[in-house]
Amino acid sequence: MGRRLAGVCVLLLMSLPACGPDGQERGTELGAVGDVRDGFTVGLLLPAEGPDRSLFTRALASLCPRCDVRYANAAGDRTRQARQVGRMLADGVRVLVLGAVDPGAAAPWVARAKLSGAKVIAYDRLANGPVDAYVATDPARVGREQALALLRAMRVAGPVLLLNGPASDPYAAAVKRGLHAVLDGRVAIGWERDLTAPGEAGREVAAAVAALGGAAKVAGVCCASEAAAEAVAAEMAKSGLAGVPLIRYDGRPGTGTRTATVRTDVAAQAAAAARLAVEVAGGRTVYGTAVVSNGTTVSIPAVLVPPAVVTKAGDPKAPDRRTARKQGAPPR
Repeated sequence: MGRRLAGVCVLLLMSLPACGPDGQERGTELGAVGDVRDGFTVGLLLPAEGPDRSLFTRALASLCPRCDVRYANAAGDRTRQARQVGRMLADGVRVLVLGAVDPGAAAPWVARAKLSGAKVIAYDRLANGPVDAYVATDPARVGREQALALLRAMRVAGPVLLLNGPASDPYAAAVKRGLHAVLDGRVAIGWERDLTAPGEAGREVAAAVAALGGAAKVAGVCCASEAAAEAVAAEMAKSGLAGVPLIRYDGRPGTGTRTATVRTDVAAQAAAAARLAVEVAGGRTVYGTAVVSNGTTVSIPAVLVPPAVVTKAGDPKAPDRRTARKQGAPPR
């Protein structure tokens, strides 16, 4: 009788799943929606076409060879992106990497995804709602690198023009703080505006030149508004500022008149997003380089990627420490 009872106990124990010290089944995590061994589908929703798709797909394949990427491009249309999110959720996609067209309007989509049991990673811009993680280029570093590039490029002392992104945009506000952290007390800021629309850029440049007493009074221009960069360059040429240093921000590699461009390192950002997608799919705790809040959710783990600095010649530019010290900027 005792031997038969012992044998039954052994069979029961063999039928139970193997568990780790915390009681979880080995190979799975609480809240998992996908497994690297079997593969799963990741929905990549971007606001516009760019190099992100191929870079993200390649990075995900290196981490999860059996994973698939389902791609949707909103072409700048918020309503279209809402439909794309709904379609992916209806088709059973449970990991979304969302580059929101309008981050402030994304909260209902993100909430719907969470109610469906999906994980959401905010990509490039911090979408509102209960996102699981966030990856973007570090806005404070963007502002700091722009300021340092401006100091290096200035040939004469004098006032500078700062044209920032919208004050209501948390990312633009962080870029602006990074700019001022370097420039305040080192150069005279003759004109500064927070642009709410790209169309304001040309008028602001013309107004600044008039207010400061002519083009000769302007020593440099920094355009931290990605959308307004081309308009600023065009108006500078019209207003006699063609030879004045222009530092601009581009979320993606671009062309145009500028002395230097601070831009997104798309490859690094896409690779970070792929890593986060695998981690959230497996239900693992996500660790980033920072913790952020989007106004609706606090303590969001974030990976903030350093920006790239590109000169007019198109080559990455390492900061010149001697020039930075001469212009009054701190050595890096």
